[in-house]
Amino acid sequence: MSKTILVTGPDLDPAAVALATEHGFDLVHTPAYAESQVISEHLVKSGAVGIVSRMGRIDAEVMDAAPQLRVISKHGVGVDNIDLAAAASRGIPVLVATGANAVSVAEHAIALLLAAVKRVLPLDEGLRAGRWEKPGFAGRELAGATMGLMGMGAIARATGRMAQGLGLKLVGYDPFAPDSAFEELGATRCASVDELLAQSEVLSLHCPLTPDTREMLNAEAIAKMPKGAYVVNTARGGLIDEAALVDAVRSGQLAGAGLDTFASEPPAADHVFFDEPAIVLTPHIGGVTREAGARVGVEAVRGIIQIIEGQEVPQARIANRKLLADAPALENVEK
Repeated sequence: MSKTILVTGPDLDPAAVALATEHGFDLVHTPAYAESQVISEHLVKSGAVGIVSRMGRIDAEVMDAAPQLRVISKHGVGVDNIDLAAAASRGIPVLVATGANAVSVAEHAIALLLAAVKRVLPLDEGLRAGRWEKPGFAGRELAGATMGLMGMGAIARATGRMAQGLGLKLVGYDPFAPDSAFEELGATRCASVDELLAQSEVLSLHCPLTPDTREMLNAEAIAKMPKGAYVVNTARGGLIDEAALVDAVRSGQLAGAGLDTFASEPPAADHVFFDEPAIVLTPHIGGVTREAGARVGVEAVRGIIQIIEGQEVPQARIANRKLLADAPALENVEK
C-alpha cells in the first residue's frame, strides 16, 4: 500500500511534515486552489491514500479517480469544499481539526470588529493623504453593546471570551449546542434566529455552510437587526447575501462589517465589497498564523495516520459520521 499523502495546497507546517515523515509517509502538493481535475491527476500519479484538504474542491469526480483513497482530513473545520455524501458512500471518513485554530480565528474576528467600529482603515488612509479628520469626528464604544454569536462551537466561544474582555454582553443561537456551551460563557441562549438578530448590535457568524444556512443573512434578516449594527464573518462567505449586505451598509441599516470570507474565493476584481470603505476585508486568513498552522497541520496529518494505521478516531472529529452510518463499519473509528 502506498504511504503518500496529498496536500491540496503548496505548503504545510514543518511540524506536520515531521509527523508524516516520522510515520513513513511522503507528502505531495498541488498548486493553490487547484481545479478538481488537477487534484485528480495528482491523486492518480501519487497513489495517495489520504488527502489533507487545504484549497480546492474534493468532489465525487476526485474520489473516483483514486479508488485507493482511505481518508480525507480537513486542514481546519470548514468542510463545504468536500462532498461529504460522496465520501460516505465510498466509505471514506472526512476528519476535521476541531478547535485547533480557534484562538487565531477568534483574535481575527475581534480585530475585524475593532477595525470596522473604530474606522481604523479610512482614518489611516485619510491621514496619509494629508487630512486631519479629528474636527467633527464621533466614534463609538463597544463596551456595553450586545454581541450575538451565530453558532456556539470552539471559535464562537473563544470569540465570546475575548469580546467579554472588551465589555460586550453575549447572546447566542445554536440548536445543536448543549446548554453548557452557553453557561460557561454566561451567554443568554436565544430560542430562535430572529431573537438573536433582534438583540445583536454586533453579529458574529460561526456556523457551517449548508443548504439551510446558505445566505441566511439576507435582506430580511438584516432588517431585523438594530439599526447601525455590525456584522463579522470569519466562517464562510456563503452565509451572507453579499449584495444585501452592501445595500444595508449603504442605507445605514448596518454601520459596517468585518469579513474574512467570500461566497467565491478568491473574489472577482470588481467585487461589490471593494467600493465600500465601511466594510473591512481580509483574504480568509483568520486561522493562518504560525501557531494555528502548526496545530491544524499536525491534527490533519495525525488523523490520516490514525485511520491508515488502525488507531481509534473520536467520533467528534468525523464530519460525515452520520452519513457513514449505513456504510461498512470502520474498526478504527471510536464508537
